[in-house]
This record gives sequence, structure tokens and C-alpha cells, in this order.
Amino acid sequence: MPAAKLSPKALVLTLGGAVILGLFAWLTFAPPPAPPPPPQLTAEAKAYFPNLKLADIKLQAAESYVNSRLIEILGNVTNDGNRVVKVAEVYCVFRDYNGQEIARERATVIGGRAGSLPPGQTRAFRLPFDTIPQSWNQAPPRLVMAQIQFE
Repeated sequence: MPAAKLSPKALVLTLGGAVILGLFAWLTFAPPPAPPPPPQLTAEAKAYFPNLKLADIKLQAAESYVNSRLIEILGNVTNDGNRVVKVAEVYCVFRDYNGQEIARERATVIGGRAGSLPPGQTRAFRLPFDTIPQSWNQAPPRLVMAQIQFE
């Protein structure tokens, strides 16, 4: 029995459909691209870092409406330098009772809705967290400068 021949039009439609199906499958099931790395602390920011003072750090805990625990870090940040700071971010490093790091959260202490911090001024900040593991040792996290941007 002779093999069935496809007309050129049917062949193009079949190949086009296969390509479209393959593209759809790739877009649907392929792993998502990795997010870009967060901005790093530049040499300029490292040099300015001693001018940003974090003070009056305290912890506050509350139960949220959905029965989860909300941990807040409250404090003040002072700009003792001579430049306007547009954004300052810190890593909040939480540890367990053995001193092992169990969570590292990045948070903004200057910027966002509060805006920039001019030289010589102090501003309060509030950093809320609701995903800290139960194994957290309840001690204040270590705050490590992650980024500083200037105006």
C-alpha cells in the first residue's frame, strides 16, 4: 500500500501547528528565569556607611488577623554625613538558639513612602516580618547594611 502524501499546504499547516504547540509547551512548563540579584553595596556606599547610625532598636510582636505572628523591628536612623540618602536597605539576620542563621530578610530603612533622608536628620523606621521561622531565638536580629543610594 503506498504511503499517503501530504499536500504542501497541509505540510506547512502541520509543521506550523507543531512549532506553535512546542512554543506553548516551552513557555508554559519551562522554569522561570532567575530574578536579578539585588543591588550591591558600592565602594562609595561602604565609605559613607559609618555616617548612617541605627539607634533605639527594639522588637515588637503581635498576632495578626489570620493567627500568624508579626515581628516588627522599630528604631531610628540618623544621617550624620553630608549627602542626601535616597535609599538605604539592611539585611536582618535572624538566628536560632544554636546561633545558626535561619532567615535573612532585606528591608528598607530609608526611602519608599518616607522619602530621602537629608544630612543631619533622624527618622523612625518600622520593619515588619511575618515569615520568621518558629526556631528563631527571639533575640534582636543583626542588621547589616545592604545598599545605600544617593540623590
